[in-house]
Amino acid sequence: MRLSPRHPRYRSLVVRARLARAHRGGVVVPEGLIAQGRGEAFDYFLGERTTPSARRAERTAARWLLAARAPVVSVNGNVVALAAEDVARLARSVPRLRVEVNLFHRTPERVRRIARALRRAGVPEVLGVRPTRRVPGLPSDRARVDARGIFTADVCLVPLEDGDRAAALRALGKRVVSIDLNPLSRTSRVADLPIVDDLSRALRAIATEAQRLRRVGATPRFVPFDAPEALRAALGRMRRELSRAAARSPPSRARRRAGARPSRAGHGRSR
Repeated sequence: MRLSPRHPRYRSLVVRARLARAHRGGVVVPEGLIAQGRGEAFDYFLGERTTPSARRAERTAARWLLAARAPVVSVNGNVVALAAEDVARLARSVPRLRVEVNLFHRTPERVRRIARALRRAGVPEVLGVRPTRRVPGLPSDRARVDARGIFTADVCLVPLEDGDRAAALRALGKRVVSIDLNPLSRTSRVADLPIVDDLSRALRAIATEAQRLRRVGATPRFVPFDAPEALRAALGRMRRELSRAAARSPPSRARRRAGARPSRAGHGRSR
């Protein structure tokens, strides 16, 4: 299907087409398509742009990743379908960052396809193809991790929703940075540093800030971050956007009919 750049929902249609191709290619599972639709709905509520609160979170995430001894970004099928090039750019911007495939719906063939897509995008080394350790307390295949990656990481960037994994990683003493458009999700509420933003926007912003910090020679350090306040700010933005949208909506048919009906006082006989 040919998509016109003039279509008002062009970017959304491009994203859907990429996910559909990735699904046909065995990279994205049907459950991932559902997750994308849910995330896109929350992005509507944010006005489909990065909020000031999310920008602060992304700048802080860049500092944390640069300050980390062994940072890791966890990648699933949706991340590869939507932002493989952005992951590669982030890995170049944070030299110590490792990239690891970590899947809930895991098959050897799907892992190989995701790793191949990451390498094509410019990631030189992909971990997680042959996991060697397990994360305690996780009953799913998410527990299968690489000893050189997630298992020994001190900072884990976990794009897209997975609350059980975020909680298990925090229980191991790791700092968790999440990217999730849903501020009500367990992932966002468990993470040390929740970023409520679109995946590609967030990854690009973190990479840009990391490049800037390295260019100016900033000292890497773990600056404080108020996670509850970030979530409150995201919810407040959504509430304001929804209120504005409601104010712009056309009146209902009943209200239009009531507004057009002549009043008795205006047409009755004077007394």
